[in-house]
Amino acid sequence: MSLRTIVIDPHPTLRKLAKKVTQFDDQLHTLIDDMIETMQEAPGVGLAAPQVDISQRVIVVQFGDEEDFEAPQQLYAVVNPRISSFSEEIVLGVEGCLSIPGLVGEVQRPFAATIEGVDRDGAPLTIEAEGWLARIFQHEVDHLNGVLFTDHALRVWHADDDEVDDDI
Repeated sequence: MSLRTIVIDPHPTLRKLAKKVTQFDDQLHTLIDDMIETMQEAPGVGLAAPQVDISQRVIVVQFGDEEDFEAPQQLYAVVNPRISSFSEEIVLGVEGCLSIPGLVGEVQRPFAATIEGVDRDGAPLTIEAEGWLARIFQHEVDHLNGVLFTDHALRVWHADDDEVDDDI
């Protein structure tokens, strides 16, 4: 495994529609392993292949229990993910992004989502996610569609500022 370079907005790969994965081979496995290592080193809770300048529909997510921070984190690697359903409940949360360092913003997203895709070997999987886990998956799937959290944000500000800057 090796660390990959995380590209920064306005890198053009971040705005492209990522390509569907059709080859489930060692090259894909290496990409997924490298993405996991890169995400953990960053550190982050999610990473999409376009963020490491690979235009493929691959995401990795690592997140624990919102109520029990001592609980072990669950690691997900999803190939060709799509969100098949959303809850009607919409919640506001603060998001940041490894490809937009230093900025955070308030984003409204559905509280729950169902994510469908396949694992690294092409086996189907379905993930029912709620709360922050659902938010992370939605954020990462957005990356595969060339969408950044700032496109959805109601307000954006510098992470180290107490004041919100609506003009960013």
